[in-house]
Order: sequence, then structure tokens, then C-alpha cells
Amino acid sequence: MAPNTSDTQTADTDTQTADTADAADADAIEVLDQGTLLRFTFDDLLRYAGPGSPGGVAMAFAAMRAAFPLLDSDQPVQRREVLIETAFRGPGGRDGFEHVTRGLTDGRYLVTDALEHPERGMALEQFVFRFLYRTRECTLLVRAGVVTDDFVNMARKSDRTTDEERQFTAMKQGLADLLLAGQPEAFFEISCGDRDPGS
Repeated sequence: MAPNTSDTQTADTDTQTADTADAADADAIEVLDQGTLLRFTFDDLLRYAGPGSPGGVAMAFAAMRAAFPLLDSDQPVQRREVLIETAFRGPGGRDGFEHVTRGLTDGRYLVTDALEHPERGMALEQFVFRFLYRTRECTLLVRAGVVTDDFVNMARKSDRTTDEERQFTAMKQGLADLLLAGQPEAFFEISCGDRDPGS
């Protein structure tokens, strides 16, 4: 009896879907909230933020994946004890950080010009993220080549044409695809150290 091709294709599709789900689950951010372990995938963050800024959401997702294990190597961080300071003003990044940490709601999310690095050039000067948690802090600078001048120019343009909107949509998705394709540590220069939580 010949094998049912349709059943084989369905099984292959189910396997691929399961593999994709497993990969997404393995990349999930884990945090604690009042003793409860919470897990957030990129798709969770994007559903919260909406589809308009996938690049910014992916940036926040990658930054947290890179920083959180360095803030506490023994267990997931307590989400409501993480302070985030950044020079990045993108709504996708803001929403991504908020969904995981509730930092904006609780007043633990600060956007400040003081963290800008103009010496790094227009494309990178605002892509700075500082995480403070108990006695630890980590600062992440996006590596050269991750964000381009063309991307920043398009983001800052207030009168984009219909064609430019299409281009920018593709740029944002391209940035998200890049950040999700590799290990988060590959996209940031990271420096961590001890801090006085009372300062």
C-alpha cells in the first residue's frame, strides 16, 4: 500500500512547527514576580507592542536576553527590581521593556540624553542600554553594523512617502530578523560591574 503523501506532509509540517515553537521557547526571557516564574517570547512582546516596531521590540528582547543572566547568574531576576536607563527613544523598545519588567508603569524606565555616545556616530549614539539590579549593573552598546545610518535617517524622517514607508517597514523587519537569528551577546558590547544599590 502506497504511503499517504498528505499525511506525510502534515507530519512534516507539524514537526517543523514544533521545532520552531521549541526554539522560541528556549529563547524566552525568564523573570520572577512575587515568587512566580514568568516566561516571555519575542512573539509575546510583539503582541503587546503591536506590529509597527518589530525592530525595536527585537532590540529590547535581545538586550534583556543578554543582560539578565549577567545581573543574576543564580536565578531569574525579579522583574520589578530591574531599572533600565537608555538613550533609545523607539516605541518598540519601550513597549518590549515594559511588558517584561513593568518598568515604565513603576517608574523604573528612564530615557535620557546623558547616555548618548555621539562619538559612535549617528547610527549608534542612542543605542545604549543600562540595566541596574540590586548590586549589579550592565551597560550594553549596540555593535557597529547592527543598525545603519539609512535606518536611523528613515526613522527620523517625519514626512515619509508611501514608498519610503514600505522601505522602512522592510528595514524594521530586517533588523528584527537579524537580532533574532543569533545569540544576543553577538550584537552588543557589554560591560558589567558591582554597584551600590543605595547610590
